[in-house]
Amino acid sequence: MSRSLMSIGLLLALTAVSGNSVGENKLPILEGPYLGQEPPGSTPEVFAPGIVSTEHWEYGGVFTPDLKEFYLLSRGGKHEESMFVVFRQKENQWYESVVSPRVGQPAFSPDGMTMYLGKRYKQRTDTGWSEIKDLGAPFETIRIMRLTVSAKGTYAFDEATSDGNGILRSSRLIDGKREEPKPMSEAINAGRWSAHPFIAPDESYVLWDTHRDDGYGDADIYISFRQEDGSWGQAINLGNEINTSADESAASVTPDGKYLFFNRASSEDNYENVDIFWVDAQVIESLRRSAGLPGHDN
Repeated sequence: MSRSLMSIGLLLALTAVSGNSVGENKLPILEGPYLGQEPPGSTPEVFAPGIVSTEHWEYGGVFTPDLKEFYLLSRGGKHEESMFVVFRQKENQWYESVVSPRVGQPAFSPDGMTMYLGKRYKQRTDTGWSEIKDLGAPFETIRIMRLTVSAKGTYAFDEATSDGNGILRSSRLIDGKREEPKPMSEAINAGRWSAHPFIAPDESYVLWDTHRDDGYGDADIYISFRQEDGSWGQAINLGNEINTSADESAASVTPDGKYLFFNRASSEDNYENVDIFWVDAQVIESLRRSAGLPGHDN
């Protein structure tokens, strides 16, 4: 198991301090979306070098659906302790602030009204975010690192274990009621240290990271597409442009569907320098077509 994955697992044991961000710091002039960064092409690039991604530990960055807030976990440099950080756009300028000591890896509902933090969550209010709440049964006994949700309300989430045998599960919302979590398909759960699933808003695919014999080294990112009969297809490695001998993890796609974000870390520096990368999400469409499925161009 990689050092970065173990570090995220430690989040589950911490007590969260909730509330809204304070002490905003105005950044150098960064105008436009995505913190003013030049969009990448088909080759992954470090996201916002020197601003978001530094020589320290930055993990699990995600945008809110309106693309005006970017949340991540950060440790090192100006953050002596692991912190939950947000970059927020106001009047076309970006500001950085600390939300709280670190909490579970953030993910957002497609409508932007709920921030999921593993088996906990916050709700958007008129003044910011609510206090942290528990999802409750049947999720309270599962050590969830990351939970994402589709537009239909389907949860996809992982399970932190000490032996790498945790499985990915899903839970649908049926007639307003939450069903018992069920293991995802054998094709998805065949690897070890499987974690950090991202389910597409339309449920057409799931991304996750895992260790498999056909990988390129440490953890790799895989994708499974929904088949015409509703089942999940085979696990497909995202390829050697995204996956390397290093540890790739925590993949997600921006709410506008344009870019794939993920983390990369290396054992060469003991997983201390963890950066956030982004790449054109057309890689997903290329794999979709290679799998013989209709394209979903943006």
